[in-house]
Amino acid sequence: MRFEYKPFNIVLKGLKFVNTLTIIFTIIQLLACVFLIAVILLQSGKSSGLSGAVSGSAETFFSKGKSKSMDAILARMTKWVGIGFVVLTLALNLFK
Repeated sequence: MRFEYKPFNIVLKGLKFVNTLTIIFTIIQLLACVFLIAVILLQSGKSSGLSGAVSGSAETFFSKGKSKSMDAILARMTKWVGIGFVVLTLALNLFK
């Protein structure tokens, strides 16, 4: 009867699982990165700068509230996607 040492096979199967997780997390991280860039670029500036001083501000009460709520939503999305991006980065660092 021949004795085979099988923990090596278990390690190889575990590495395949880790490689699959690494690929999945990398794809999710790339999507989160693109989404984070898009959300940051969609946010309006905090001040209107020189263009607001020259042209004047012709916002009504309702449009002002609408833009503030959209900016608040984008700010919250930026915060949570940024936290997810950092967590994914740390998870990928642990798998590699």
